[in-house]
Parts: sequence; structure tokens; C-alpha cells
Amino acid sequence: MNKDPYQNHLPYQTYASWLKKKYGQKVYKIPVNTGGTCPNRDGTISKGGCIFCGAKGAGNETLSASIPIEEQIKQNEAYISKRYHANLFIPFLQDFSNTYVDFETFQKNIEACLGKHVVGIAISTRPDCISDQQLDYLSEISEQHQIDICLELGLQTTNSHTLMKLNRGHLLSDYINAALRIKAHQFQLCTHMILDLPWDDEIDVIEGAELLSVLKNDFVKCHALYVERGTVLAKMYQQEKIHLLDIDDYIDRAILFLTHLSPDIALQRIIGRIPEEDSIQTNWNISWWKVREMLIDRMRKDHLMQGVAFQKNSKKVIGKMC
Repeated sequence: MNKDPYQNHLPYQTYASWLKKKYGQKVYKIPVNTGGTCPNRDGTISKGGCIFCGAKGAGNETLSASIPIEEQIKQNEAYISKRYHANLFIPFLQDFSNTYVDFETFQKNIEACLGKHVVGIAISTRPDCISDQQLDYLSEISEQHQIDICLELGLQTTNSHTLMKLNRGHLLSDYINAALRIKAHQFQLCTHMILDLPWDDEIDVIEGAELLSVLKNDFVKCHALYVERGTVLAKMYQQEKIHLLDIDDYIDRAILFLTHLSPDIALQRIIGRIPEEDSIQTNWNISWWKVREMLIDRMRKDHLMQGVAFQKNSKKVIGKMC
């Protein structure tokens, strides 16, 4: 019998397995569209937005914001329950920056997500858009309703020069500050990373994995730099002012990232996607699951697992301290 763990198990921890272990059954995230915006779009920081962000603010597959949040959740619960036989859910405020609203609106949006089948709420936002008032309120909600709260922060890279090229409008220090405050409130933390940014190198990829690990992230979402229609990036791509890395580069960087990432962190995704109608180029026109399988096959072939380099580095540091 083959006892090789590299062949019998996935080489990284998936979010689905993490959820099932925690809750004892299937749990599905429900995308929610609040119809919000971002300080990087409304002129507070910038009017251009991040160069890769489209008109829907990453909410390409959500229902219309004209539908009340309660109804969006109800419709999604009915669909997911029937198709995937799941009975527990995590509403996910997905599009744009969901803490970039007045406090009363924020309260209403969060309260609209509460329900008897809800075990958590996930909130996508920017590192520079989270107030202590919001965090304190979320602590009350978590305690009163016995649900988990997860803040999802767009970071994309730890390279400050690349952050400027992406027109992110915030610094790495803003992310670190937000992460520390989120963890101080004992919330879950998920960080979004783009692993094949053409201005980054392998050191930046390693630094990203190590920083997320040190800051005790619970989850991470990774994706390649895809080109969405109507974005600044699309114009740069069409004018050949930017050249994307190829699929082998992405897989190399993803493996480098995973091996330096703490094994305690679950991968909510290792490769993302956007609908074909919104895309000029996504994942080299290869299905996301094929890219994932290519990555898994490479890791198994090379006998690599999530966290092997991170664990080695940790041991070295401990050894020096003792």
C-alpha cells in the first residue's frame, strides 16, 4: 500500500477541508452585492481605481445590488442547498470596499446577513478603510450571535513600488496595521495576493508568504494577473505597455509561495477567474481547474508540501534564539 503523503493528499490545505473540520459539514460562502464603492474610485484617494479592477469591483458573479441583501442570501441559499446539499452558509460582502460606508449603513448591511443558517460573515475591504468603531461593533455581533467574522483584505503584493504601479493608494504599513487590529479583535483574516505581477520577483513572492504567516492569517486567496475589459490594465495590455508572465512562471511562483506559507493557513483559492465575457485574458485561456491540477501535479512530483520552507526557516530562527 502506498503510504506516500505527497501522492495521497493535496499538497496544501484547502478552505473546504478547513470548513468541514470546523463545522462538521459542508459550508458555502454566499456572494452579496451591497452596491458600494471605493476611496480609490470616488476621488478620496484616486478616481482611476486599481489598474486591474473592473466596473463591478470583483463582484462579477453576484446578484444585482438592487435586490435587498436578505433576498440575495435567500436566493443563493435555495440554489446552493439544492445543488450542493449544504445547510450552513457564510454571507460574503464581496464587491468593492465594504467598510467604506457610513456606520449606520454598515450596521444595516451586517444585520441583513444574519440568519439561522449563517455561521459566519466575510467582509471584503481595503486595509485603509477599517475603523475601530466597526471592529468593536463586529465583536458585539460575533458574541451575540455566536458567529465567526472574517475580514478579507486586498493586498496583492508586499512590494511598495508595485503597490504604486497598481495604483492601490495604500502602503504596506496600512495592511500590517489593519491585520494587527483585526487579529487583536480575534477575527479571522484572509488576504488576497496576485502571484505573477510583472514588477515583482521571487523574493517578493517569498516575502508575501512569510508576512502573511507571521501576521497569523487564517486564509489566503491567490490569483494570476488577469486582464478585465474596461480597466487601466486592459489599455496597458492592448498598447503592449505590460507583458504578462506565462503559466509556467505562475506555477513556479505559486509553489514558491505555498512552500513558504505557514501550513496553518487555508487556501480559499490558488487560482482565480472572471467570466469570459468580462475578460480579455484570464489564466492564459486555460480552465482554472486545469491550472490548479498542473500545480498540484508539479508539487506531488517534486515532493513539496505547503509550509516546508516556512517550517525550516522557523526552526532556524528558534535555533538561533535558544
